[in-house]
Amino acid sequence: MKRRQALHALAGLGAGLLIGPVRSAQALLPAAKTGRVVVVGGGWGGLSAAAHLRRALPAWDIVLIERQARFFSLPLSNAWLIDRVPGATLEHDYPQAATRHGYTFVQAEVRGIDRVSRRVDTDNGHLGYDWLVLSPGIAEDLGAWVDGDPAALGALRERFDGAFVSPAGVRQLKQRLHAFAGGDWVMTVPPAPYRCPPTPYERAVAIATWWREKQIKGRLIVLDPGAGMAGYRDTFHRQFSELIEFKPFQRIERVDPFKKVIHTDFDEIPFAEATLAGPQQAGALVAMAGLERRRGQDEATGWADVDARTLQSQADERVFVIGDAVGLVSSLFGHYPKTGHMAVHHGRIAAAGIAARVKGQTFEPPFPDSTCWVHDSFTPPEMIRIDASYRTRGDGALEQRIDQSRENQPRGEELAWAAGMFGEMFGGQ
Repeated sequence: MKRRQALHALAGLGAGLLIGPVRSAQALLPAAKTGRVVVVGGGWGGLSAAAHLRRALPAWDIVLIERQARFFSLPLSNAWLIDRVPGATLEHDYPQAATRHGYTFVQAEVRGIDRVSRRVDTDNGHLGYDWLVLSPGIAEDLGAWVDGDPAALGALRERFDGAFVSPAGVRQLKQRLHAFAGGDWVMTVPPAPYRCPPTPYERAVAIATWWREKQIKGRLIVLDPGAGMAGYRDTFHRQFSELIEFKPFQRIERVDPFKKVIHTDFDEIPFAEATLAGPQQAGALVAMAGLERRRGQDEATGWADVDARTLQSQADERVFVIGDAVGLVSSLFGHYPKTGHMAVHHGRIAAAGIAARVKGQTFEPPFPDSTCWVHDSFTPPEMIRIDASYRTRGDGALEQRIDQSRENQPRGEELAWAAGMFGEMFGGQ
């Protein structure tokens, strides 16, 4: 698929941003009296950045732009799918967060960024900035699965969304799961790197748990491009052998969303229902703003090119890119984990870096870290905690350490963790 076609296919994905060559005539807000930082994207990273910028630069104009009026958390959403977590835990109000922290919330779609003029164009008007923080989330590139056919691509997204990119996809998945009467359901695991690596495996456990509780005769066929996570492979075998069929090392060549057939390099798999998550990359805004990391001169990686410690764009010192959109940061491990916790830490780092530069201070960025709670059993509840921490080795390379621990008798630790994160992001929790 040509690059122009790919950008049109990706438009509107990742933080709900629709990007295009549009210049709006009217200003969204009056000119800032001191200076202005614009944060684009109201996910975990963008909310964190806006809150911390407000505290660090009390005299500056801090503006958060997001298309949606309400926030919905993708972390914890697998438990919500099977009614283990109430929706009120995951949903929050953007204007209320802005009021509590004291920044300005603008509900709008971003349609273009002029980095020379330092200007963001939206469907409601334009906004100048002194510094820009982009938290555009991710997009999926599904075009190769349907040979670039627009009708097939639309049907695939409308009927078999992978529920990785947007809250709408997760809500649709819950509706489809609760309406499912039985048969074969195919779920794909994206190739790495992708958002929150344990998510598809935890989701498989959630789906199988729901079927068992509701006595639904279904078979979940999990297609993994790699070997999968060993602990979950064991869970599938021990707890759900009659409900989950795990197929490792599967490469999807083609999907027919009308006939409901997936063609892999090994097999042809018909299905009654499917959750098809494809290859991921940064939200479309990164490519449109010219901030992608490249291999050589011509090949774009799809991810933002930033300094691993400061998160400052390598293409523009006035722009920071945070959260899941961040690309390669280390030759030792590749990408930071694309988790909500990591995005919150990115927001802190970007805010502190901008404030230091505004004040003319030196800045030594802290290392980020990440915590992720996932179920490997919902009945009885058993959880895994995955922690990632970082240091710089003697040779200057960024090193990652992963620690895992089990909670076989959890007491709501994941909800306490989420409450702490939401308190930081929304205030008043």
